[in-house]
Amino acid sequence: MFQICTLKHGGTSTIQKRQEVGRGLRLCVNQNGDRMDSDMLGSQVQKVNLLSVIASDGYKNFVTDLQREIEESLYSRPKTATPEYFTGKMINGVKLTKEQALAIYKYLAKNDYVDDKDFITEKYRQDLAQNTLAELPENLQSFRDGIHELIRGIFDPKILDEIVEDGRGPVEHGNPFNDNFNKAEFQRLWSIINHKYSYTVDFDGDELITKSATYTDSNMHVMKLTYIITTSEQAEDNMLDFQVMGNETIITGRKEASVAKYDLCGKVAKATKLTRRTIRKILDKLDVKTFTMFNDNPEEFRDNIIDFINEQRATVVIDHITYDMLEGKYDSDIFTPDKDIDLKRAHKSKKGIHDGYARDGKSVERRMAEQLDTAEEVCVYTKLPRGFYIPTPMGNYTPDWAIAFYEGKVKHIFFVAETKGTMDTLQFKAIERAKIECTKKLFASLLAREDIVYHEVDSYESLRNIILN
Repeated sequence: MFQICTLKHGGTSTIQKRQEVGRGLRLCVNQNGDRMDSDMLGSQVQKVNLLSVIASDGYKNFVTDLQREIEESLYSRPKTATPEYFTGKMINGVKLTKEQALAIYKYLAKNDYVDDKDFITEKYRQDLAQNTLAELPENLQSFRDGIHELIRGIFDPKILDEIVEDGRGPVEHGNPFNDNFNKAEFQRLWSIINHKYSYTVDFDGDELITKSATYTDSNMHVMKLTYIITTSEQAEDNMLDFQVMGNETIITGRKEASVAKYDLCGKVAKATKLTRRTIRKILDKLDVKTFTMFNDNPEEFRDNIIDFINEQRATVVIDHITYDMLEGKYDSDIFTPDKDIDLKRAHKSKKGIHDGYARDGKSVERRMAEQLDTAEEVCVYTKLPRGFYIPTPMGNYTPDWAIAFYEGKVKHIFFVAETKGTMDTLQFKAIERAKIECTKKLFASLLAREDIVYHEVDSYESLRNIILN
């Protein structure tokens, strides 16, 4: 972040270059590198945080070099998501270990969030924008927000704004509880939902086996392995120039397929967390035509059947899950204030229990906070902390928002919401959709009598339609 301008004085031009020497300290040097008298700037030496270059048009090369120098030194940032990038990073006061860094990298690779060269893919950007990111492994859940901020910092230039700030203005850090936390409406809402829960799933294993096999037969499709032969000719006048003469695509037949042993049953069992015996029964039930596709593309066949089984398992679980309320409760201490949030960049909340929410101005989360603050019927709201969760067979799940409305203005006094960038259920991952459906069953069976509802929404407008009808 710097400014370039031209100043002519007495027929000559002066170039100044301010460099960062230490935190909040700027040293002025002229083009020849000589130290200038700090008295020229007075107290601004300590406070100015903007780089200014005063140059004539003849110093274009100098300015170009200066841009590159600043970009390489002050703005330098990694371009790829590697285990080395995450190792040693601090999140919530905890330094990420090599094992945790490797787990993050494997998470990105598994969900196609990095390409073969470890660059962040468009799929990650889309899932981030739509708030449909795949869930991190259980042992990384407590670092979720910090991990995704590290990932976003690789490809989002706006993250650099958090590195270089205007030193002339005050920086507001800290995000303590405000008076909304003590409102009777919020305390009542929290007393209703802060229970801990357990679940039971009782279903016939044959049901899952039959549904998985039937669904696989209907939906399995794989691309046959292919390779492309490109023919080129070397140019006569330039030995380094080759002209492509043609391409030929060859589709491998079964006789060319590998005869190496492949533990399909073991790999699918591990990924679905089912026994090898159950997977073997599912494979035995497949139509012969379906199973022969395995020879055409073993990896794609494996990935597809894992997805199909997980989808059917989620469906069976939703149909047969029941919840019980435990005696244990969550303490309000789990609403730990975000002390590291920069309130200058966050949405400054009027009705939330914290003063600031959502650093990213384009996120679904920020838009939701802004809409909640301007809605007359909303009394108080909060983002639910990761320490609060609903247990499901697919992993723990934390809804996004808890909202208390003014009594008499809406149908439901309390609302727990999951915000998504799209309401198209086809965009939800099977496991994510199953977690949401399990949570709906919990609220419908245990909390409906408390005038509280849970639902997924994409905006406050869709939430309002639910609470008013």
